[in-house]
Amino acid sequence: MELWLDAASGNGAILQPHPADRVLLAAGDGVPDWIDSALFACEDGRILDSATNPVGVHVDISDAEGQDAAKSMIGLVSWLVLTTGDWQMIPLENIVAAAQGSGTHLVARIDSSDTIRGAAFALETGVDGLLLPANDAEIWADAQMIATERLAIRSDGDEIAIEEESEIVPVEVIAVEDGGFGDRVCIDLTSILEVGEGLLIGSSANALALVHGETLASEFVPPRPFRVNAGAVHAYVMMADGTTRYLNELAAGDSVAVCNPDGIVRSAIIGRMKIESRPFLVMRFSHSESGTTGQTFLQQAETVRFISPIGEMPSVTSITVGDLLLARIGASARHIGQTVLSVAEEH
Repeated sequence: MELWLDAASGNGAILQPHPADRVLLAAGDGVPDWIDSALFACEDGRILDSATNPVGVHVDISDAEGQDAAKSMIGLVSWLVLTTGDWQMIPLENIVAAAQGSGTHLVARIDSSDTIRGAAFALETGVDGLLLPANDAEIWADAQMIATERLAIRSDGDEIAIEEESEIVPVEVIAVEDGGFGDRVCIDLTSILEVGEGLLIGSSANALALVHGETLASEFVPPRPFRVNAGAVHAYVMMADGTTRYLNELAAGDSVAVCNPDGIVRSAIIGRMKIESRPFLVMRFSHSESGTTGQTFLQQAETVRFISPIGEMPSVTSITVGDLLLARIGASARHIGQTVLSVAEEH
């Protein structure tokens, strides 16, 4: 996503180099020496390149007439620079939808930081560029951060790699015990989980069980495909950056690691936390190859499920000693969520 500097609006001269991909000048302006890619905005709405060739148009899409005018230019010009009114997202989404696959690139005029993310991620596609005011350092900083975020998501498909020292492996259940009564955490995400996806949860950061999301329907309760019933407040959960956090520490806006049975991990944002008192079962498990043992406290409820090595999603209420489940087994311990080479105890 390109960042354009708006020097055509009469909002102050740009006297020194600027981190802009392109600079939009007013017709007749001279081109500063440090500008590599300059465009010119004409009073009739045309946008010209430095050789005065028409490459785009500026359209105000604050009303239905403007949106129709913008749509009529899609496929005919390289660039559409869009200005919105009080309604910002819906008009932008309408044009983003119409322009997909057309070869026309969209640039959204930005007047405040609040509108940057919406334009950058409209309909998951977003615009191709942001036209930013020349002398607003805060808007530029926010735009650069969000542009970097979008590049990272598109570069890796929103997936993150599990550390080389750990993997998703079968573990054997060695005990199922009454876990008493305590505070249980449900993690509600802002995105939908697929069947087979869940979160990595456990009482020890080097032994995290793969707890399945509530994506399966039953005759008693509807699915909640955005939710993972993650267990007791003391448990660790794997975050999107590879660190671990206590469930009690999580807050809306945090990014957790959503994992599938193949160990493919993607990030998802927490929308809310639900902490309520519930009865627990304790699942203790062992990884025979490494000798690592672990445990996790989960609510005693049929909707709380693990994932087995053969792709089944058994409920915690049906698990028995000797069953095989999937877990993430790590070689290193952690300190405040960070991997360390060796420590005597889990912190």
